[in-house]
Amino acid sequence: MIGKIKKGSGFKGCVNYVLGKEQAALLHAEGVLTESRGDIIRSFCMQTGMNPDLKKPVGHIALSYSAVDAPKLTDEKMIQLAQEYMREMKITDTQYIIVRHQDREHPHVHIVFNRIDNNGKTISDKNDMYRNEQVCKKLKAKHGLYFAGGKEQVKQHRLKEPDKSKYEIYHAVKNEIGKSRNWQQLQGRLAEKGITIRFKYKGQTNEVQGISFSKGEYTFKGSEIDRSFSFSKLDKCFGDAGLNTAGNYRQTVSVPVQEPAQTPGKADNPLLAGLGGLFSASSSPADEMPDDSFLRKKKKKKKKQLKL
Repeated sequence: MIGKIKKGSGFKGCVNYVLGKEQAALLHAEGVLTESRGDIIRSFCMQTGMNPDLKKPVGHIALSYSAVDAPKLTDEKMIQLAQEYMREMKITDTQYIIVRHQDREHPHVHIVFNRIDNNGKTISDKNDMYRNEQVCKKLKAKHGLYFAGGKEQVKQHRLKEPDKSKYEIYHAVKNEIGKSRNWQQLQGRLAEKGITIRFKYKGQTNEVQGISFSKGEYTFKGSEIDRSFSFSKLDKCFGDAGLNTAGNYRQTVSVPVQEPAQTPGKADNPLLAGLGGLFSASSSPADEMPDDSFLRKKKKKKKKQLKL
């Protein structure tokens, strides 16, 4: 059982999508007229007038199950699980519909609900991604549903965007993190696969708060790809070469740092390389570290002065 949560601004597009699929079946509805799609949409929209300040009143959740569980997932069981999921997620006292789709080999339903409840209050989405994961685990254990073997068991050839890009990033980072000694090397290896890294900083400080990965037009927070891909957990993989201990880097987009020619061994030092040109220190490494030719000239000058 996997829950995927989305929020939107318009009920028309969402309702038309979930009910417009071939063989889509409206299993249950609460608080809306169901004579037609138009009636359902108008019912949702009327209630949004109770709280016009909420910009995204549409709640959309897809609950997917393993094909292994298909024999036990009757329509009645799917309704039961969806309603229990909603109660655990504190989605109560509001309008909703439950629609079952038949377009995939795995059983799944779509829940469309009004984030403005029957009293005009907003249904909180605080920590909803984390709560979603915990609730799904709880219901799987309670109802004896199949526990998949993690991301390695996902049939990637069947994935559509943006999930396809998310899993490509997952496998790329997993494969390259152990081969990289610092953030610069990881950034370079991922760049070869068309993946870029972005860091989120705390205000105007150099303290890194988070990380995101981009591939093509899609960008994901590290924790959205996998819980082990948060910045703090990935940074620990590099030990003393990690970004926290390298110090004082800020992301530069418009003017990338030019990397100076380096002797063997220095390319692995993030202080010298500037993390592949995406990050710059408060002053240029070239300003802080004089090159060998400068030191030789300085020594020669001192020797001449001693002779005099």
